[in-house]
Amino acid sequence: MSGSQDRRDMLKLSGLGIAAGVMSGIGAGVGSFLTPEQAYAQAQPTSLLRTVLDRKKLIVGTGSTNAPWHFEDEKGQLTGMDIAMARILAAGLFDDPTKVEFVKQDPAARIPNITTGKVDIVIQFMTVTAQRAQLVAFSRPYYLEGVALLTSTKGKLKTHKQLLAAGKAARVSVLQNVYADRMVRAALPQATVMQLDTEANAIQALDSGRSDTAAIDLSTVRWLVKRNPNAYLDAGYSYWPQLYSAAMRQGDPDWLNWVNTTFAVAIFATEAEIYDKGLEDFFGQKPPVRKPGFPPI
Repeated sequence: MSGSQDRRDMLKLSGLGIAAGVMSGIGAGVGSFLTPEQAYAQAQPTSLLRTVLDRKKLIVGTGSTNAPWHFEDEKGQLTGMDIAMARILAAGLFDDPTKVEFVKQDPAARIPNITTGKVDIVIQFMTVTAQRAQLVAFSRPYYLEGVALLTSTKGKLKTHKQLLAAGKAARVSVLQNVYADRMVRAALPQATVMQLDTEANAIQALDSGRSDTAAIDLSTVRWLVKRNPNAYLDAGYSYWPQLYSAAMRQGDPDWLNWVNTTFAVAIFATEAEIYDKGLEDFFGQKPPVRKPGFPPI
């Protein structure tokens, strides 16, 4: 046999070997899925993942008074984007998004209820900060919140460009806090700032014509525009980003990794039904186009 023939035969065999390996890999993937019992056995004995699976329900700390994140519908049932994220986890754990017990809590109870074990996880529009991350473990973010400008369909100034051009004549209502003035001027450097005691009063100032725009959460702007398109407009400018994540007790990598994986699949891949419906229902947003190829950040 010639050297060239030898080489051709070797390449042919190599190709067959690669093909066989690929096929065997596919077959192995299909035929060697772990049973729930085998997967359960891999979790650390002390992991909350085992506890939740044994309990057969997920316990989630959340709120009930802040649309579009967590609020009660006309039937008194909790709904909102935070509630949707909890149902994503229940579906991943039990193939049943209803297997969740919600613990209604004040925002001040979010970290204490995690650290004492009263809840398995908190999903309550919780902003990620370096200080909080010393106390709890945060999941990968599920929303990038920000400040946006809500305007009125009845007002003369409807867009960010018009508000900017108005200079000092543009009146901005905002929730009173130490960053309020700086926050408004990041978008409208010359505007007149009206600090009010609640976000509801900031919106009321817009409704009554005392302000030309309300500087409020982007999610609230989207929620109000979706529900009341004849009354409100999004001025088309958002800024001051902050991350919303779920929070868990520290020191449990199995549980944290499982939550992160489940959120990633729901946001970026093949199990996006609940997440996408939440975006549409609560923010009036079309789901993102997931393009196969380079992985998401």
